[in-house]
Amino acid sequence: MIYWDLFLAFFIPNIIGYGGGPAIIPLIEAEVVGRYGWMTAQTFAETLALGNALPSPIATKMAGYVGYEVAGIGGAFIAVAATVIPTLLLMLGALGLLYRHRDSPRVKRMSQWVRPVIAMMMAWLTLGFLLEGLNTNGALHTAIIGIVAAIALIRFNTHPAFVVMGALIYGGLFLG
Repeated sequence: MIYWDLFLAFFIPNIIGYGGGPAIIPLIEAEVVGRYGWMTAQTFAETLALGNALPSPIATKMAGYVGYEVAGIGGAFIAVAATVIPTLLLMLGALGLLYRHRDSPRVKRMSQWVRPVIAMMMAWLTLGFLLEGLNTNGALHTAIIGIVAAIALIRFNTHPAFVVMGALIYGGLFLG
């Protein structure tokens, strides 16, 4: 039964999510944290931060890690398969259809409507992480990490992986 739950937890977000890994992370969080309770919001946020610091697509890394934590190697395989195979099959089917109608005004309008939805989902996820940080670590530590990260990203164009590593080091030194 756990393998079926793992399959569904990653299959559903990958089928209904549009826009790649970052767009489906809130959907995966809803399944992993909210529905099945395999992780806390804090653990999910830490896993996401670590996954973002590593190369390769975030959705498959999250699936592999969560699957392994829940049900070992078999769970990792099931979760990654549920992430990759349905998306691949749908992509191959949709690619032919979209390619045939690539100049259609309807297809262009559809693409324009998807972007704000993804932006709102990412904003909701960010707000959830902010509130979790405030509740868990307090306003001072959350503000320090947020301000330093914003300055590093915006002012100095620091690669996000280095910002995440810096936040992890800060957390290990001052919050661990």
